[in-house]
Amino acid sequence: MEQTSTARPEAPRHTTTGSATGESWLDTYFGVSRRGSSLRTEILAGIATFLASMYIIVVNPAILSDAGIPFSAALSATVLISFMSSLAMGLYARNPILVAPGMGMNALFTYTLVLGAGLSWEVALGCVFWSGVLFALLAMFNVRKAIIEAIPASLRYAITCGIGLFITFIGFKNAGFIVSSEATLVSLGSLEPSLITFFIGMMATAIMVILRFNGALILGIALTTLLAAPMGRLWGEEVVVQWSGLAAWPDFSAVMKVDIWGALKVAYLPFIFVMLFTNFFDALSCFMALSESANLKDKDGNPRNLKRSMTVDAFASMVAAPLGTSAAQTFIESGAGVAQGGRTGLVAVVIALLFLPFLFLSPLLSLVPSIATAPALVLVGLFMLAPITKIDWTRYDQAFPAFLAIILMPLTYSITLGIAFGFLSFVLIKVFTGRIEEIKPAMWASAALSVVMLVTTH
Repeated sequence: MEQTSTARPEAPRHTTTGSATGESWLDTYFGVSRRGSSLRTEILAGIATFLASMYIIVVNPAILSDAGIPFSAALSATVLISFMSSLAMGLYARNPILVAPGMGMNALFTYTLVLGAGLSWEVALGCVFWSGVLFALLAMFNVRKAIIEAIPASLRYAITCGIGLFITFIGFKNAGFIVSSEATLVSLGSLEPSLITFFIGMMATAIMVILRFNGALILGIALTTLLAAPMGRLWGEEVVVQWSGLAAWPDFSAVMKVDIWGALKVAYLPFIFVMLFTNFFDALSCFMALSESANLKDKDGNPRNLKRSMTVDAFASMVAAPLGTSAAQTFIESGAGVAQGGRTGLVAVVIALLFLPFLFLSPLLSLVPSIATAPALVLVGLFMLAPITKIDWTRYDQAFPAFLAIILMPLTYSITLGIAFGFLSFVLIKVFTGRIEEIKPAMWASAALSVVMLVTTH
């Protein structure tokens, strides 16, 4: 590392070429060579992360449209917040990390707050805003250590896994692969063209993921859309893919529709807390995982620029609500760019710039039917199940609350209920097994909020 950095001062001699000057400025600002990288590597890393995560441009609007937000408006909001927050991550926090509307947060927004609890999408956006405000306060006052120690690791892992199963269930439901049944509650859907199309698309996507294709999820979405195009034309009854144009001006109809003050009700506090909790720990776990895999650490061994990165994530959630989308958060898919050799904020800047053109492509992207995004949801659920191996299943005082959190999210169709019963069961087990001293103040508060949520909403 030191030999590389001492060799770089030769570069300013080549000021007659614009590329050399540009690389020198970027190198100085981002510390590219000091981190053992190069301009070419950083750009390729940005492209790799973008390809791994660009499915969110289609999937997030598809989920938010179920809550009543127009698809084109949700797409504009998705692209804008991804551009703005990733740019801030690159320029301010200088980390190679994508920030965009997160899977799990969009499901919580649509299926728990709006469709489950009956909030309007405007009020639900208000809950997103206030969770971002609280996140910003936690980031600024640097209280992450106290919160991390209060919530057991087993529950943190379980919540990620439970959200993964919930997202997978939504994918199967949207595709008609799983349908309701009076006899058995749920059952396999009938073998119609749509179900067969989804199954082929899902298997093709899984194979591409296994073979490590760059952008496997977005390729799976594109392939399934092509397979669905003949439906209603050559076979089947309903046309699911309809051409409505290539490009159009962005739709900003959801901008500033957030109901900030309407969200300030006691009954909504648990929802705000759950959003805060989920976003906070997703961000923290993402930063920690990436810092370990790529040695993105400071001199104390902590994730590099952690406070700045958490601050960017927090303000991204606050800004997401006025733009008209669920909370933005760090993407673990940033690991694709890190694996490519990306080490600096230049990676995030490249990602941000790659999002912008899609601001004008909402007619083209609205071609994608729900059965085409469903395979991506199923695979995202698989990815989110990875932490399940970190739970100690032999310690039942840890395992049972984790199990409840995981299993109740898909079975109750509610992320908040899974978290609530996970927290409550943890506290009750510790109280009645004589381990009350293991319950931290933040955990008591979490259990109390869970009770308030259960009483006020059920």
